[in-house]
Amino acid sequence: MSKLNGNERWKTKMLMSEHVDQFEEKQEDTVRKMITVEERTMVRDLILLPYIDTMVSRSLKEIELSSSILKRAFVIAGQAIQRRIMQDTYQLQKELKQRNIRVLPDEQEEFLVYHKIFCRGYQERFGLTRDVMRTEISLRLTRYTAELGAAWKEYLK
Repeated sequence: MSKLNGNERWKTKMLMSEHVDQFEEKQEDTVRKMITVEERTMVRDLILLPYIDTMVSRSLKEIELSSSILKRAFVIAGQAIQRRIMQDTYQLQKELKQRNIRVLPDEQEEFLVYHKIFCRGYQERFGLTRDVMRTEISLRLTRYTAELGAAWKEYLK
């Protein structure tokens, strides 16, 4: 027989298994409502795509003003990349909407760009440094260019 037997104070301190289950369910619901790493990556891409589109648009304007003999080919390539950017933006917006996630611009500081993320009832502030943005934009543009190059190679076969 233990020392706790017969001690009425300990009866109120014990947790019933039902309460433990309810607590664990509540914790799991909270974790499910928070934004995942995959969703955070999608938000980052959604934020970066308009910047990429702006950069491609500026480059297209510069190319149109140039006197290069390959001007038409560059314009066609730029427009193809822009179409792909628009498709990706639409897909990300659709996917995030299905997951009940909204992204709104917040503020810009010297080296940081902030956005508010509303995710399934929770609000979070998401910041990107300009250096990270430059790197990610460069990687994304490289990927778009590689995809376009691969499509051209396949077409020319």
